[in-house]
Amino acid sequence: MRKKRNLTTNEITKYKARLNINGGKQEYGVNYYETYAPVVTWFAIRLVIVFAILFGWALRQVDFVLAYTQAPIEVDMYMELPQGIETTHGSSKTHVLQLISNLYGQKQAGRVWNQYLVDKLLDAGYVQSSIDDCVFYKDNILFIVYVDDGIFLGASEEQLVREIKLLQRLSLDIEDQGHPSDYVGVNIQHHRNGSYEFTQQVLINTILDDVGLKPSYKKKLIPMKSSRYLSNQIDSTPFYDCDSFQFNYRSIVGKLNYLAQTSRPDIIFAVHQLARYSADPREDHGKAVEWLAMYLNHTKTLGVIFKVDPKAGFECYADADFAGAFHREFSQQDPATAKSRSGWYIMYAGCPIVWASKLQTLVALSTTEAEYIALSSALRDVIPIMQLIDEIKRKGFQVLCTLPHVHCKAFEDNSGALELARLPKLRPRTKHIAVCYHHFREHVRQGKIKIFPISTDLQPADMATKALPEETFVRHRKTICGK
Repeated sequence: MRKKRNLTTNEITKYKARLNINGGKQEYGVNYYETYAPVVTWFAIRLVIVFAILFGWALRQVDFVLAYTQAPIEVDMYMELPQGIETTHGSSKTHVLQLISNLYGQKQAGRVWNQYLVDKLLDAGYVQSSIDDCVFYKDNILFIVYVDDGIFLGASEEQLVREIKLLQRLSLDIEDQGHPSDYVGVNIQHHRNGSYEFTQQVLINTILDDVGLKPSYKKKLIPMKSSRYLSNQIDSTPFYDCDSFQFNYRSIVGKLNYLAQTSRPDIIFAVHQLARYSADPREDHGKAVEWLAMYLNHTKTLGVIFKVDPKAGFECYADADFAGAFHREFSQQDPATAKSRSGWYIMYAGCPIVWASKLQTLVALSTTEAEYIALSSALRDVIPIMQLIDEIKRKGFQVLCTLPHVHCKAFEDNSGALELARLPKLRPRTKHIAVCYHHFREHVRQGKIKIFPISTDLQPADMATKALPEETFVRHRKTICGK
């Protein structure tokens, strides 16, 4: 049993209870096979919001009621009678229940539901995207779905209401929730000036309660100290031996990770740093969590503002911090400190749709190599977005632009990274770079991706590669988050 709350007011809106099957007793090849079920990508969700602002399209949110149970059972399955339940045929000692529909708890429940929903949508005339399995098109309607939560995008509210009623007639139990407000744990606010804002104050409050933040703690203006990097600190006190910490490190990091991935691009670097040490956290890592919690307490209302700028177009900002965490003292204990870090932000019409901060998988031998790997990694995200936008355009929808402009920071010998991306030259100092990092060159040659230099001061992706001083951090945060 669980409580469903309004993400704006935190009031309880619904009490939910359901019967679950014990999927832990299932055997592969006997009563389940494949379990994977796709969900819509976050860049598709954000793109839908941006398109709605740009072209004045209508949005409508729906919820599939008890979604899993709407699909029929995939294979014959039986379950014991729940405690306290008896039938006219006998007790739980002599009888079992045969399942006739999909049930929560089954290993394959999500996949069975997804296949059932896709079949229903295809019967209703929808066409499934070839880029994102959870994006569907029908005439001038676009539909995205995240398990059992969907958003319709269309020309008018009346058209979307009619479409929802049509799907209800196809034996789909759908609740029309009106204009999007709470979607997959994210509060969506529609402002009078036409902009949207993603925030997660309820999740932040949950994190603060779990950490046990005391009123006496000072507010922090940046998410992590700018004067140092974290390492594995194997000689320091283990986190769980410190009496000063009263929270579960992994649980907090999991919540922070969802927060960073959905509505807080400003903390993506700090959260990734903390997540690296989830297996064996130390005292310093616990203090870093408290520091981040104090920053979140100071910036509860901060999120991502989607205020479009049609002149901005489709842009990607990629950056790298060359061996920034390397420290001779810790290099023997933690060799990963020698690796560089990649960070990037992908913007559409001035709105962030993808962001990431990742440790590179190999040790770069120069700033050129580190920057080039960061650029290559960023373009792995850019290319499918470019393909999705192009597909949406081919389906008859209006789009702003389909070709991205990629900005890679040019300082020191990073002009070499720009040259390496534009011209396939083989040089002694770069010929060792793996072929997999050259995947985007054909797009550059065809003119589908254009790469430009950008000064250090104007590079917002710097925020995703290292802890910055307050002034620089706040400036980049405003560029990405909107405030």
